[in-house]
Amino acid sequence: MTAASSRAERRAATAAKILGAARAEFGEQGEDGATIRGIARRAGVDPSLVLQHYGTKQALFALAVRPATDLDAEDVPAHLTEVLAARLHDLPPATRALMRSMLTSPEAAAVMRDYLQERTENLAKTLTGEDAEARAAMVVAGILGITIARHFLELPPLADLDEAASARLLEGWLATLR
Repeated sequence: MTAASSRAERRAATAAKILGAARAEFGEQGEDGATIRGIARRAGVDPSLVLQHYGTKQALFALAVRPATDLDAEDVPAHLTEVLAARLHDLPPATRALMRSMLTSPEAAAVMRDYLQERTENLAKTLTGEDAEARAAMVVAGILGITIARHFLELPPLADLDEAASARLLEGWLATLR
């Protein structure tokens, strides 16, 4: 192993540690409440390293809250069932941070809007009919609404919904897409 590659590996490991700490910090504090110092403390690094790796708090926030998934046409029902189950039963810190901040932070709103538009476009590609994008947007918005109702408003019927029931309900919902 050369000094350059071990240095690059250490840099990548530090960046990953910072990103993980940022996800946790944003998840607990939201974008407004999280600080570079808090993220650095959680990651066990100097605050200057956070800025060196990610530039700004806003740039780090945008990366920390953005899940990466691609949607294949044949996997739509399984994917949406998985997403709905996750939104009902487990909300990752990054998602919680983005949702907590999206109504008060223009940067968070832009990240959420871009993400939801991407999800809408990917889903629309798997549908037929001229209103495919509108139907896809309604499903995406519905899942967003379910997530808010479950995790932020704590709507009781959603709190007790198990994975099998959510899959059954989603199946009926997906049938209306075709």
